[in-house]
Amino acid sequence: MAYKITDACIACGACAGECPVNAIAEGDIYAIDADACIDCGSCADACPVGAPVEA
Repeated sequence: MAYKITDACIACGACAGECPVNAIAEGDIYAIDADACIDCGSCADACPVGAPVEA
């Protein structure tokens, strides 16, 4: 199951740099491409506000 990024996102970019498959896109809040996500949890571990959660 892929991760998703909640409204808690502060758009700091910490998650995007940790994604091994580049599944995270920048925006007002970041977004994860569910088809590309490999459910590794690297984004959740890197996030200072806990915005990435398992969908």
